[in-house]
Amino acid sequence: MTIHRISVAPMMDCTDKHDRYFLRLISSRILLYTEMITTHALIHGDASSLLDFNRVEKPIALQLGGSKPHQLAQCAKMGEECGYDEINLNVGCPSDRVQSGRFGACLMLMPHVVADCIAAMCAVVSIPVTVKCRIGVDAQDSYEHLSHFIRLIASAGCRVFIIHARKAWLTGLSPKENRDIPPLHYPLVWQIKKDFPHLTIVINGGIKTIADIDEQLVHVDGVMIGRAAYSNPYLLADIQQKYFDQLCLTRHEVIDRLLPYIRDQLHNRVRLAAITRHILGLFQGQRGAAAWRRYLSQYAHDAHAGVEVVCAAIPFNER
Repeated sequence: MTIHRISVAPMMDCTDKHDRYFLRLISSRILLYTEMITTHALIHGDASSLLDFNRVEKPIALQLGGSKPHQLAQCAKMGEECGYDEINLNVGCPSDRVQSGRFGACLMLMPHVVADCIAAMCAVVSIPVTVKCRIGVDAQDSYEHLSHFIRLIASAGCRVFIIHARKAWLTGLSPKENRDIPPLHYPLVWQIKKDFPHLTIVINGGIKTIADIDEQLVHVDGVMIGRAAYSNPYLLADIQQKYFDQLCLTRHEVIDRLLPYIRDQLHNRVRLAAITRHILGLFQGQRGAAAWRRYLSQYAHDAHAGVEVVCAAIPFNER
């Protein structure tokens, strides 16, 4: 079974180390990704802090943003030395800020640059180097363009492609709108798997339920879940039981396991709200879910808030 069978997407301002620790308590097997980290930030910033993760988060992939082969190679090597299991290149983010840095989705218009980047990273690391992309960008959205992109990047050494089944509009749509407005075209991704059977093809975009996952796994090697895993994190428990045949902690047990982590982080001067913002959806669909969200949202932001806030918020039906 490929490690990419089920994964949680890299999401800016969402999949930080606190969120990943929390998600790992729910599922021990699903592949996790960091938020995108730019090469500039790693090379010129606090790399040790940016790359820091808890070993319980493994398997974990580091997503990089950049377009200069030598810088990406340097950062990929840093990621491997820190213990990451995979290096992923972001070729799918459509935000203006990312475009101005000449990386993200705009790189799909420069496939030879992407190929050079992949080759440079593959030359210096022994872990997999993968690509997360869209099915197209702006008017360049034909299957011919997509298949040419895949073929060229694969020739540079990439064997795993995570494909968001929407194209990206580089102008006129916000990043949020780019997640919803361009229509999904799953069959294009399915066709890529047919035409490149030797590659691992993972599909992303609009996948929210077990039924959705089942439908996709008929056609591709893996499924990446995004916002659904963040808004309803206990969905990962159902996934863990079905696809990995492993029992999961109850929601209450997840909190019990999270409390020591929260205490440690508070001791390190992390604010409680930096952690609890990721767990607001834990009780989605359960009695008391609204009260749980409301209590944490109201009291976790206090400068002196501690684990007692989390304990007090737990719905009665889960005590």
